[in-house]
Amino acid sequence: MRTYLTVIDDTEEAEVALRFAARRAAKTGGTVLVLALIEPAEFVAWGGVQATMEDEARQRAEGLVASVSGSLFDEAGIRPSILVRQGDPVHVVRELLAENDGVAALVLGACATGSPGPLVSHFAGADAGKLPCPVMIIPGSLSREEVDRLS
Repeated sequence: MRTYLTVIDDTEEAEVALRFAARRAAKTGGTVLVLALIEPAEFVAWGGVQATMEDEARQRAEGLVASVSGSLFDEAGIRPSILVRQGDPVHVVRELLAENDGVAALVLGACATGSPGPLVSHFAGADAGKLPCPVMIIPGSLSREEVDRLS
């Protein structure tokens, strides 16, 4: 089964990429794997404070993914697999791709203006030829109708 891996956060381009991935999965009989990333908190001298900060970040990520998965099911009939992981975003995505040979494409959203974002910059850069799957970069400026037409 085709799996479209997409990384979600609270940006518009991530929402556009997720919509594209869900529409492609629905049309190809595939599925969507949604990854919410929690970057490691900066070191805090008191362990309890750091643990609380990391827990709050995890709760925000889980809430975001829960709301997104509901809309995916409503819009495309897709019930995504959801992962919440902590760590350096590039490292976590590379690790996930290595663990999941069923990933048909890494679907990332590029900012509508300015630089495309760190994941797009990295995975479309010098190491793009070494990835185990294609990278689909979805412009963050696309409307819902344009995404639906293109997917």
